[in-house]
Amino acid sequence: MKTSERTFARRIDLTSLQLFVAVCELGSIGKAAEREFIAASAISKRLSDLEATLDTPLLYRHTRGVNLTPAGESLLHHARSVLFSLDKMHGELSEYAHGVRGHVRVHANISAIVQFLPEDLGAFIKARSEVKIDLEEHLSTEIVRAVQEGTADLGICNASASGNTRGLQTLPYRQDQLVLIVPRRHPLARRKTLAFEDTLDCDHVGLHANSSIHLAMRDAAAAAGRTIRLRIHVTGLDAMCRMIHNGLGVGLMPRRAFELMHGVGDLESVHLSNVWARRSIELVARDFSTLPVAARLLVDHLKARAEAPEAALAA
Repeated sequence: MKTSERTFARRIDLTSLQLFVAVCELGSIGKAAEREFIAASAISKRLSDLEATLDTPLLYRHTRGVNLTPAGESLLHHARSVLFSLDKMHGELSEYAHGVRGHVRVHANISAIVQFLPEDLGAFIKARSEVKIDLEEHLSTEIVRAVQEGTADLGICNASASGNTRGLQTLPYRQDQLVLIVPRRHPLARRKTLAFEDTLDCDHVGLHANSSIHLAMRDAAAAAGRTIRLRIHVTGLDAMCRMIHNGLGVGLMPRRAFELMHGVGDLESVHLSNVWARRSIELVARDFSTLPVAARLLVDHLKARAEAPEAALAA
């Protein structure tokens, strides 16, 4: 951090930021004073000092209250981010007083969450109950970006399909196989295997437009000089099964995920012969060697689970 940046950080008062946010949310110094149990004159003084520190006006003051200047809007955005991070830091650190000995932030795609992580994370927590894991579901592209930006310690996704893994390291975790899901009485249900291109005359039920599965489908259709007849987007695999069961189209999902949800509709799966239908799910980090101890323990556990004989059968 440069000297000027350190000086600036020392001059910013967190209490003043909190009061500034309160004034912005309520639109009035008086109302903020009532909510925060502080004199209005004291808030006004702090805001004036904040404007002097930043050398720019933050509020338009008028008889009915206050409005934000452009600089004030920018500060409000950053102040909320800073205060949110402080609350999160306090929450995470306070957990150590209650026996937590590590905190790992994991972002994973829906394929990993449905197929592998319930068992793998469950086994980890049984062995390492003192470690807390925060797991969030995101698209692969979002996961890669979160790891790059440091908002996730570990990503679990189809990183190779995300396009930009610059500055990241990856390790193999699992593989999955995409299959076509069709109603049991659909003409394609009689096929044992087929190419994705053979499905392009059918209506499709697809996942989010930025999901790795949809992007692979789109690229395959474009390579064949065709487009996908996409009737509906859904956000989950169970919703996809229900839509397909009710005749809204066919769809692609990982084979093991379909097997785990078997019974959601009268459906069949058909093997896809395309090379891209066999996908790698990877562990992603900025640098595995510099991860916190708890995160490294989790990575080692996931690698060991993936290398176990039963994992090969499941994939």
